[in-house]
Amino acid sequence: MPNPGSTPSDPGSPAPGEDDSASDAIDALLARLPVPIVPDPLPSYAPDPRPPHARSPALDGFDNTPPTNPITDEGAFLGRVLFYDRLLSANGEVACASCHRQDRAFTDPARLSIGFEGESTRRHSMSLVNLRFYAPGRMFWDERAETLEDQVLEPIQDAVEMGVTLEELVERVTRAPYYPRLFTAAFGSSGVTTERISLALAQFVRSLSSFDSRWDEGVAQVQSLTDDFPNYSASENRGKALFLGQGRPDLGGSCAACHLRSVAPPAPGTPRNIDANQAYFFMSRPRNNGLSERADDDGFAEVTGDPADDNAFKSSSLRNVAETAPYMHDGRFATLEDVLRFYDRGIEAQPNLDPILRTPGAGVLRFRFDPGERADMIAFLRTLSGRALLVDPRFASPFPEL
Repeated sequence: MPNPGSTPSDPGSPAPGEDDSASDAIDALLARLPVPIVPDPLPSYAPDPRPPHARSPALDGFDNTPPTNPITDEGAFLGRVLFYDRLLSANGEVACASCHRQDRAFTDPARLSIGFEGESTRRHSMSLVNLRFYAPGRMFWDERAETLEDQVLEPIQDAVEMGVTLEELVERVTRAPYYPRLFTAAFGSSGVTTERISLALAQFVRSLSSFDSRWDEGVAQVQSLTDDFPNYSASENRGKALFLGQGRPDLGGSCAACHLRSVAPPAPGTPRNIDANQAYFFMSRPRNNGLSERADDDGFAEVTGDPADDNAFKSSSLRNVAETAPYMHDGRFATLEDVLRFYDRGIEAQPNLDPILRTPGAGVLRFRFDPGERADMIAFLRTLSGRALLVDPRFASPFPEL
């Protein structure tokens, strides 16, 4: 189990200089908020969730789990309680789960999320599906967090989202009577630190996996991604071919060029002929995809300071994409049809437009799909959705009133 070396606070005694009014406010929140239900035994989170086609030496390299924070049942369950606990927001009105709903593949159906005092966030809520397998490990649309462990603490401190300082966070969790045994189970002692909170939250988020889609069923039955999947309809197979750019050199590799990052070809003698990343559907880095720019959002350039990164954004996995509308970093597209129409006619020829979206003559690549092809593409994209993640009780709120 993770056992951080930082000295935990003593939950049995008040912190030096503790503000009585602040303590009273926390106690008032605890009096009105529900208490989590802790099952015995705890649910299982630790086993690797991937099917055989998502495992190989190359694909294993996509896992961003640090050796210092492996997923344990105890750590992930503690993270689950923290993820759903409204005590972690200033007025007890929201939790991490408020902007990351299980039934929507852990994103928000609203274009912008609503924080603890009713203000809107600047960007759309990203899906948390399979974040464990985003190889670079950096988080947020602009990748400002170097790791998931860093990312999970930022919304709690954000002035719009949850509005709690790290010092206040430790005090709140320390005063809650249901946390000592959960921290003891996860870390060997009951003391609360921001490091332990971040480790547990990161474990739970990394456990949010989806590998039970019809795509997964199909991949297991073929020798090449370009083969028709036996479990697909004719429309779904046509959409898959378009996604892969089969027979369409005008598409420049189509969607797969970005969303199925290539990995090394299989070694000689390998029985399977699948040599692409057939599992994760992440882009390998933030890209400028030609969206019209917003004056208040420079994307990845806000982190790097490099104009070449202006209007470049990370992308969520396409896993469960049918449940994660609206789309793009600002939620500007309400439907998958809107997204496909953008790639047909909406890409802007910006100076740092991703090279993969340019034609040899420095023009802009257009994904020309007729209405039937758009319908086929959407039919295919829907096959990337798994059902288990959306209803699995291991990922649901442990609080009876939430």
